[in-house]
Amino acid sequence: MNIVLSDREFRHFQEMIHKLAGISLTDAKKPLVSGRLSKRLRHCGLKSFGDYFELVMREKAELQVAVDLLTTNETYFFREPRHMDFLKERILPRHPRGKLFRIWSAACSSGEECYTLAMVLADCMGDGSWEIVGSDISSRVLEKARMGHYPMERIDGIPREYLRRFCLKGTGNQEGTFLIDKILREKIRFQQINLNEPLPKLGIFDAIFMRNVMIYFDIDTKRQVVKRILPALRPGGHFIVSHSESLNGISDELESVVPSVYRKPDA
Repeated sequence: MNIVLSDREFRHFQEMIHKLAGISLTDAKKPLVSGRLSKRLRHCGLKSFGDYFELVMREKAELQVAVDLLTTNETYFFREPRHMDFLKERILPRHPRGKLFRIWSAACSSGEECYTLAMVLADCMGDGSWEIVGSDISSRVLEKARMGHYPMERIDGIPREYLRRFCLKGTGNQEGTFLIDKILREKIRFQQINLNEPLPKLGIFDAIFMRNVMIYFDIDTKRQVVKRILPALRPGGHFIVSHSESLNGISDELESVVPSVYRKPDA
């Protein structure tokens, strides 16, 4: 039986995800919400989206499932590769040799961005003084990220040399998949973080990647999130957003370097 998501029910989910995650779902996202949540209705034996909303409001575990389903976005290895070129050519050469270099991937989804960054850092800095923190609001995608285990069709975009050095091809019952090398996996700490809430203590970072996230926020949420994050960026550090995003009108604490790349002025 096809269960229809009414406008009223959709507004309830719109308000819920905005309050919890700062994400603004336009009316055009109604089919997406219906599609992603309909399986949960069947799984829970419910007859309406209204009944499911009541369940979500009543049970914290199911609320997390709903948040996971509504916040998961497409990602892939070496997305927007010019940012990786900027990291290799402009940021890392100026970093003091031997000093720990830290990156925060602030919306890492299933981990492809973190492992892309790890490959670049391992190539440029070896196994030494670097580390990555990857965070996302979705506990489900973070479980995938920690595993570092992906279908073989996800290798598109990974340079051949990096595939040889950092990816293990599955055999036997793992055929058709690949695993990120353990050395890289151990350099990344994944943590569930809601950017729309007070942040935990993460330390100070040399670069923060927050790509393909703010397109889902309204202007006030964007300002609040950036203001909340910037204390974790060291003076002289870089803040990187998607090529489709901009911090114009969002923050005056950063200076533009090139489109989508910003720098925190030296103290």
